[in-house]
Amino acid sequence: MAQTIITMLKLPLHEFPRINIAIDGYSSCGKSTLAKALAGKLGYSYVDSGAMYRAVTLFALQNNIIVDGVVNEYRLIQELPNINVSFAYNELTKMSDVHLNGTDVEKEIRMMDVASHVSAVSAIKDVRKIMMAMQREYGKNKGIVMDGRDVGTAVFPHAELKLFMTADVDVRTRRRLDELTSKGTFITKEEVLHNLTSRDYADTNRKENPLTKAKDAILLDNSDIDQQQQLEYVLKLMMEHVFKNKLETSK
Repeated sequence: MAQTIITMLKLPLHEFPRINIAIDGYSSCGKSTLAKALAGKLGYSYVDSGAMYRAVTLFALQNNIIVDGVVNEYRLIQELPNINVSFAYNELTKMSDVHLNGTDVEKEIRMMDVASHVSAVSAIKDVRKIMMAMQREYGKNKGIVMDGRDVGTAVFPHAELKLFMTADVDVRTRRRLDELTSKGTFITKEEVLHNLTSRDYADTNRKENPLTKAKDAILLDNSDIDQQQQLEYVLKLMMEHVFKNKLETSK
């Protein structure tokens, strides 16, 4: 077995056994940043489950299904058959962009108006049912890194590696503010903080699949580590998982 581990250490990352990696956590913890980096290193597919709910939210906003901050749940459920959310590879960014009914909406779904309403939309049972069915389909053949709020608890409860990400709320506020400013959206720190804390409350208290740490998820607080450090840490966790499985299957 020692020789097996030595051999595996020499394997390129993309040749490691394919598993599903579930990353859950609070808003602006860098879930997508980590998930994209992992997928790139491992040659896996990346799925941003939150972006799917954002696309549904954008549709609702565009079609006046959300008025004065209130979601018309009945109308949205009626429109679900007319909502198609897909991913298309972007040659420029080397990542997949979200498409809503055939239109690239990657930029639009990141705006504050969508962020302010996505928790309410994602709490609707019928919306979650359809989105989760799509998400599970992506993971059937393994080799998926998916981030969101309930990936490890509801979408992939048997994922081989689960992470739950968190960070100090002040750190998250600064990150989100920097992200929005870099994209030309100017908003106050207080508005960002309010948005994050409101979403945290809504996500952790909703009835359908609330945000919670899976019992077998590894807690990752990245308040004081950089992106490279957290990537190296998670790659180490993955290798340990692979070695553990090899040991167990060889017994």
